[in-house]
Amino acid sequence: MSAANDTDGFGWVSRTIHWAMALGVIGALGFGTYIARMEVNLSNLWMFAAHKTVGITLLALLVLRVVWHLVSRPPEPLPAAPWKSAVARWAHRAFYLLLLAVPLSGWVASSATGIDTVVFGRWTLPAIAPASEAWEEAGFAVHSVLTKLLALLILLHIAGAVTRRDGTLRRMIAGRAA
Repeated sequence: MSAANDTDGFGWVSRTIHWAMALGVIGALGFGTYIARMEVNLSNLWMFAAHKTVGITLLALLVLRVVWHLVSRPPEPLPAAPWKSAVARWAHRAFYLLLLAVPLSGWVASSATGIDTVVFGRWTLPAIAPASEAWEEAGFAVHSVLTKLLALLILLHIAGAVTRRDGTLRRMIAGRAA
């Protein structure tokens, strides 16, 4: 089992990053939905910190994924109907955009609250927005819309993966289509 991608399949590094991000994003979306309905107080502040840690970790994994794919190019998609290939190509572009924009919008909103963004209970990240009620409201509104778009895209992605009978899903699980 090779670490690197090749023309026929994905190496274990790409697959590990993909599935770690998949689990992390789905977990962050579910947990974020839960905590968004809570009233913030000292007894649950740790939950918001945990959500921020996951978000920043996912942002770091995205950067790692992009760098890895520059070093070890992913294989070409398996042949499909032109419209399916176009949808898949645009969905992947949207994924990368949303996987960047969602944590950044959360970081902006969090910075605007005036509360430090601390990850892993240890490192304080710099504020990337001024402490401002207007910035906070706008940041959380953008974050909310983007997370809903990401959830919708995940559903589309899963539907596309399970309905293709050409080995695409097998390739992301086992590395090879056959």
